[in-house]
Amino acid sequence: MLPHDIDTAEEGLDPQDWDAMRALGHKMLDDLFDQWRGVRDRPIWQPIPDDVKARLHVPLPHEPQSPESIYEDYLRDVLQYPMGNTHPRFWGWVIGTGTPLGVLAEMLAAGLNPNMGGGEHAAAYVESQVIEWCKEMLGYAPDASGLLVSGGSMANLVGLTVARNAMAGYNIRAEGVGASAHKMTVYTSREVHSSVQRGVEMLGLGSDALRYIPVNEKLQIVVEALEEALAQDKAAGMKPICIVGNAGTVNTGAFDDLNALADICARENIWFHVDGAFGALAALAPELRPLVDGMTRADSIAFDMHKWMYMPYEIGCTLVRDRKRHYDAFTLTPDYLTHAVRGAAAGEIWFSDYGIQLSRGFRALKAWMSIKEHGIDKYGRMIRQNVEQAQYLADLVDAAPELERMAPVSLNIVCFRYRVDGMSDEALNALNEELLIRIHEHAVAVPSYTRLNGRYAIRVAISNQRSRREDFDLFVRETLRLGRALAAEN
Repeated sequence: MLPHDIDTAEEGLDPQDWDAMRALGHKMLDDLFDQWRGVRDRPIWQPIPDDVKARLHVPLPHEPQSPESIYEDYLRDVLQYPMGNTHPRFWGWVIGTGTPLGVLAEMLAAGLNPNMGGGEHAAAYVESQVIEWCKEMLGYAPDASGLLVSGGSMANLVGLTVARNAMAGYNIRAEGVGASAHKMTVYTSREVHSSVQRGVEMLGLGSDALRYIPVNEKLQIVVEALEEALAQDKAAGMKPICIVGNAGTVNTGAFDDLNALADICARENIWFHVDGAFGALAALAPELRPLVDGMTRADSIAFDMHKWMYMPYEIGCTLVRDRKRHYDAFTLTPDYLTHAVRGAAAGEIWFSDYGIQLSRGFRALKAWMSIKEHGIDKYGRMIRQNVEQAQYLADLVDAAPELERMAPVSLNIVCFRYRVDGMSDEALNALNEELLIRIHEHAVAVPSYTRLNGRYAIRVAISNQRSRREDFDLFVRETLRLGRALAAEN
């Protein structure tokens, strides 16, 4: 019982003035549409002034502020200083652009606000539908299981978890990694994404268990070196459990020979996982589908839809061929989550049985609405368009004597540098590192960077639905101008 002198007036968080909140919501939406429509005319990126950073670092508020003033703070201090990936000349890392309907779907998903761990509600059937579509998109096994996750890193972790548990040879969930009589090992090319090493470490195998295999001139895994590493480890008493194939490497977009890797896994009884973070979706373009030949033989596949399907962050997917092994790797049902036959606690599938999260947001709605809006064939055309734009940029680079392309263009990534005759690689590394910063600071474009054989490269990853060829013309023109000025300074 509460003491009688305590104020027991009840409060809520809904607006006291619904009309004012509605008006603010309409203004936000109008501003957002104006922002999208005029995005090409806005600065792609700009440094954040110190006074803005100071306003974004204040003590915890204890008293309420009006929604209108909060929105003004957003317009002043957040909107003006974006990463830039909604802009047509954003080609950094592999970050998608989003779409208007996808953003509206996120709003609707937040309004419905379901927990997607499980239960009998329509949102769960929407996610099941999206997973079925994902399998159909990639031509994967129709009876496979799947899970929508935050992105490629989590998708890889889910796939690797199933691989470890399935191939350990004992009940690893009960006994732990230390009960293994043999050190479990995982194999992949040295071009693999860092999330694979993180996953191996998080699974308790240790980074020493990850074998980085050399690559050839096309930056594909050398199959003969992989075979040799497997033979050496088995002779030393190791237990190879998984080979990770790349469908589009992070540095250059290279594809491993997935059929060759699948053959080895079948022969050696090893789990075959494909990291297809963005490259798996090449399957949507008929002209590019041969690149992923062999991917459907994988035991698990990881990919994102916020990259090359341009959906708002965050939405990735893991597909697993063996539904029971996927389920057995994660399922845990305490009394308070016992699945019912009827009522709100029923449901055909509980997604919490297939991954780490119990609390899960409604990621599926933006995929469901976006795929219905555009149709899967248009996504294939958009992916092909980005690949053609990459080749267009590569041709521009090759035609410029001061620019040097540094890797084959396998897909949608172009790596190059500005060069000066007689300048050492060390000096060119420093020059190109500064050149990239100036490209950003002059709001020309936002490419990213990498190192290839020790040489610093400007890396253009094209997963942008707003890019046009004129953007690449401008980019090369301005890169040459800034490069010449920088070379003169040096």
